[in-house]
Amino acid sequence: MKSKISILFLLFAFVSFAASAQSADTAKEKEVWIPSKSIAVAEYYKGGQEAMYQFIDKQIKYPALARKNRVQGECIISFTLNEDGSTSGFKVLKNAGAGTGEEAMRIAKLLKFKAPGPGFGMVASVPIMFKL
Repeated sequence: MKSKISILFLLFAFVSFAASAQSADTAKEKEVWIPSKSIAVAEYYKGGQEAMYQFIDKQIKYPALARKNRVQGECIISFTLNEDGSTSGFKVLKNAGAGTGEEAMRIAKLLKFKAPGPGFGMVASVPIMFKL
């Protein structure tokens, strides 16, 4: 009798786990990770920080070598936002390796910003250096 009850309990637990996993997969919408700390360059991106991270999420192609070797980490790209909204001077400051830095730079070059405009009481704006 005990074995029948334990088998019934295990069967019930398995069925409930399978049902919850199916409902979680169908209702799950892809979420884009957005850091809690605001990034200065995001204020010049059309749509703001959330739009910028959604664009990055759509464009990123994780390098095959990094996926194969399970490379994870942070890549920091430095670039200059010019007076007209164009970008230049891209450099990889921090690289996780296995092609992740090159992919981060490729994505950073795809980002389109609006012109910063005059600042600090000046008539014309000056180039602004950012790290992303």
